[in-house]
Amino acid sequence: MEECQPSSARELKFRQLATDLRRQILQGTWAAGSKLPTEKELASGSGTSVSTVRRAVDELVAEGLVVRRQGSGTFVVPPDSPWPDRALVGVIVPDNTFYYPHVLQGIEETLSASGARLLLACSGYDQKRETKDLQDMLEAGIDGLLIVPTLEGPEPALRYLAHLSELSVPVVLVERRHTSLSDTNEYVCTHHEAGAYDAARHLTRLGHRTIGLVLRSPSPTAGPVAEGFAQAAAELGLSTTEFHATRQEWSPAAADRCLAALRTAGATAAVCFGDRQAALLASAARRAGLSVPEDLALVAYDDEIAELADIPLTAVAPPKHQLGRTAAQTLLRRLDDPTRPRRRILLRPGITVRQSCGAHSLAGETSEENSS
Repeated sequence: MEECQPSSARELKFRQLATDLRRQILQGTWAAGSKLPTEKELASGSGTSVSTVRRAVDELVAEGLVVRRQGSGTFVVPPDSPWPDRALVGVIVPDNTFYYPHVLQGIEETLSASGARLLLACSGYDQKRETKDLQDMLEAGIDGLLIVPTLEGPEPALRYLAHLSELSVPVVLVERRHTSLSDTNEYVCTHHEAGAYDAARHLTRLGHRTIGLVLRSPSPTAGPVAEGFAQAAAELGLSTTEFHATRQEWSPAAADRCLAALRTAGATAAVCFGDRQAALLASAARRAGLSVPEDLALVAYDDEIAELADIPLTAVAPPKHQLGRTAAQTLLRRLDDPTRPRRRILLRPGITVRQSCGAHSLAGETSEENSS
């Protein structure tokens, strides 16, 4: 959960420049106490606008890495100031376009409130690139690491997780976990099994007895979603059918095939991972002369673009902002007391009810948080 792209080109330039300047400062490109180039010079050297440079420098000022002196310029904070004593936390995410902006916001707010600094990198779902980013962060002197690890790559998942658990700094995994008890890493994750379970239960309460599960792959979330859906089906006595297609295969044609499979199985509702798949399926239903939710009720999973669909989609909504806050708090507590028992935290998602399921509201469907 695709390249590292923020929500706009302007935001991308700002974040990239802030990351580049932060790394150069931490690696000593500009010595402590030295003056940074002017904003105009930085803009020229980076190929960005002065306003983009100003936003990037504003972030470094807020982190205490640099200080502006009116009439003199911007200077790297010297080592005898209180700022260098602040914890430096490395954060590695796959991207900051889809899903992770709210997670990052929660992380940034929590670290900032504690006085910690943040060093951010995006792996682009590339394990080799992620490993290089991690090495750069360790060389820059991070005190702890928050990471969404890429578990598909040249290094097998368990071996890669073992490597992370053996780092010289505390590590908290974000939105990734392994079922093997050999993995000893702390983590903070959305309880995706519970999210899928609740989606199926929600549709059951609306009277549906034959429900489809629609999946995209590969995705580290697809497996847990399928597990939760299967448990709901077993406990609630549902008749089910599943449709799988790769991310690249998903298209209007794939959605037409999916609809045909659901209709053949007699399904009157479906849980769709994720929002785009649900939107494509709703369009396929319209092309077939069917009505959503009257002929086919839908619940999407992720709630990133669900409300923007032609028929606003009811969606399982992972608590992304709280996920980031909790992960940062977990790491900060570890830094404060390295002897604390390791924690593994699961946050239960809620369901945002919109038009696609045929219910305006449903008592009891609220966000919950569980920890284990």
